[in-house]
Amino acid sequence: MSTEPSPTTVPQGIPAIEATTHAPERSDAEVLVITGMSGAGRSRAAAVLEDLDWYVVDNMPPRMLVPLVDMMTRAGSSVQRIAAVVDVRGGGFFTDLLDVLKHLRDAGVFYRILFLDASDEVLVRRYEQVRRPHPLQGNGRILDGIAEERRLVASVEERADVVIDTSELNVHDLAREVRAAVAQGTPDTLRINVVSFGFKYGIPLDADHVVDMRFLANPYWITELRHLTGRDQAVRDYVLARPGALEFVDRYVSALEPVLAGYLAEEKRYVTIAVGCTGGKHRSVAISEVLAQRLRAVGQRVTVTARDLGKE
Repeated sequence: MSTEPSPTTVPQGIPAIEATTHAPERSDAEVLVITGMSGAGRSRAAAVLEDLDWYVVDNMPPRMLVPLVDMMTRAGSSVQRIAAVVDVRGGGFFTDLLDVLKHLRDAGVFYRILFLDASDEVLVRRYEQVRRPHPLQGNGRILDGIAEERRLVASVEERADVVIDTSELNVHDLAREVRAAVAQGTPDTLRINVVSFGFKYGIPLDADHVVDMRFLANPYWITELRHLTGRDQAVRDYVLARPGALEFVDRYVSALEPVLAGYLAEEKRYVTIAVGCTGGKHRSVAISEVLAQRLRAVGQRVTVTARDLGKE
């Protein structure tokens, strides 16, 4: 048997490192599609993302997303986060969006959809204030354009990871909502917003779940508590001492466990739980805080807002 060593395949003096050196792994790219109703605040959302160092492209034909993402994912690219504003201003191009999103998903590109909405009344008022026609209005009324747009974007809204209703948000509130929606987190992270509200002011349009706390006695009728809110300890103690209050919270958190797990499985990353009472001042505020504590205790990421506090 020959004892000669195997012939070398590397010229003398050149280290044979190819077999042991691995190419550096590229960090996962982030793609955010901003869409929704015209007049709902897409431009403001894009500006917020630019401030957060996202590469933002406005009024982009959906088909252009594919080569743009391809450039971003190439080795050596300095752009790792792209936000593309895609909406009905693109005319017939907008209908390509769902096909493009499926292509990205099949290619293993992780993306999220941020959908901005507002009530028809608010959208009409905003267009009247800027004295501009709706992009789909044609020779009809503003409401005609809004109705047509809702029809076109309905299938995209169903797939949205985050839906923000801007009807009652000022520019600063919207900026906070957008920053919260794109906060850093792993793909397995679910963000929960617990918002208290008053039924007499209307149910939040972006609520995924609505909880009615009007089955509890109202602190409003207690003279010593009327001027306080659910954030005050005296009101909180009163509300939580009502029969069924803590039992409801515990059972509701347990009931949410499979729901929240299902949202993750279906790639829904942002959930709004609306907790209501008559005026949004006492019961809903107190229960929202306790509900958030219970959800955090089981490992959820939770923010709490009081939409109607201060309106009375």
